[in-house]
Amino acid sequence: MLVVVSPAKNLDYTSPVPVEKATQPVLLDDAAALAEHCRSLSPADLASLMKISDKLATLNANRFNAFSTPFTKENARQAIFAFNGDVYTGLDAATLSDDALAYAQSHLRILSGLYGVLRPLDLMQPYRLEMGTKLANSKGKNLYEYWGNTITTELNKALSQQGDNVLVNLASNEYFKSVKPKSLDGMIVTPVFKDQKNGQYKVISFFAKKARGLMARYIMEHQTEDVAGLKQFNEAGYEFSEEQSSDSELVFLRDEV
Repeated sequence: MLVVVSPAKNLDYTSPVPVEKATQPVLLDDAAALAEHCRSLSPADLASLMKISDKLATLNANRFNAFSTPFTKENARQAIFAFNGDVYTGLDAATLSDDALAYAQSHLRILSGLYGVLRPLDLMQPYRLEMGTKLANSKGKNLYEYWGNTITTELNKALSQQGDNVLVNLASNEYFKSVKPKSLDGMIVTPVFKDQKNGQYKVISFFAKKARGLMARYIMEHQTEDVAGLKQFNEAGYEFSEEQSSDSELVFLRDEV
């Protein structure tokens, strides 16, 4: 079972990293070429392109300018400990056991606008480049065209290496659009998390993001091997709903808390 998640805008490069092991991103050459292209953009260009403040644009211009290889633990950080958003709050990677983290290295992938695909222990330098950014580049008019089939090819390699054909989509729509389902050598299963509000169940973004992280953690801790195992997820009050689910979409409901 292979799990994909989105990255986070917020980063953490200050807290202690609990493990020594680190690996190199498999698509580092592609990332370096993209970073080089982004160096040509001014802070004003980045502010307009990404719709971010001047302060954030300057920060990210400086990040692109500082991008350099080789990646080491002195100039980069393992991806799973670098991202710091709602999904990663649920995942809480710093408290994963050694066994769960080793399982994650084989069974968890982070989709990335700059790096394409990251394994949990792949080193990464800080950046902000969302997959939906309409960045014209040498391969097309946006990042989806830049990555083309590359991300799907890497996911197929991972599916083959870890031994089954189930891909669990815990990524946002923006990031999962970088995957080509028709070219994927596996069945896609998408968990959906709904919270009760005013008597109705609906997807509430903040809670859903954290739940995706909780689900990813659950899979890593339990080394879940099939869809039946996914349905046993019951963290934070969520329960599987057979009635609302289908073969490709697993719906989990939680009453008002």
